[in-house]
Amino acid sequence: MIVTINGKRRRLDVAPMRRLLDVLREDCGLTGTKEGCGEGECGACTVLMDGVAVDSCLVPAAHAEGRAVVTIEGAAAAKRSARALQHAFVEHGGAQCGICTPGMIMAALPLKARSSRDQIKTALAGNLCRCTGYIAIFQSVEAALSPARKGARARRR
Repeated sequence: MIVTINGKRRRLDVAPMRRLLDVLREDCGLTGTKEGCGEGECGACTVLMDGVAVDSCLVPAAHAEGRAVVTIEGAAAAKRSARALQHAFVEHGGAQCGICTPGMIMAALPLKARSSRDQIKTALAGNLCRCTGYIAIFQSVEAALSPARKGARARRR
């Protein structure tokens, strides 16, 4: 199977029905993608496949054939918005134990600047956090998507 993972084209010899989550973690060493429930209920394993957030525990490896998969490791390296989200999660207390955080960030990546609280809630609806009441998570995403934050970041450089 040939798949592009975090911008690198890779040939993987894996069983077609093996979970993409296991391929990423075990065969590719990309352990930032977490397993929470293994049933598509928690979103801890969220990755982007062709720009769409998916639960990698539900995706057979064969479905990644010829696709572009981005994990939290690749998102941080490739997109400024991922770094902004990571920093905002730290600054605003959106990260607690860390199990859900990579999935939350990946689910929030497709959001546009100035997304409303309702749009943020919809984007994160498939992601569960067992540590917080979600307010800090929503505030973290809002802060990262704020145009004022982007201007402040540019001034610091």
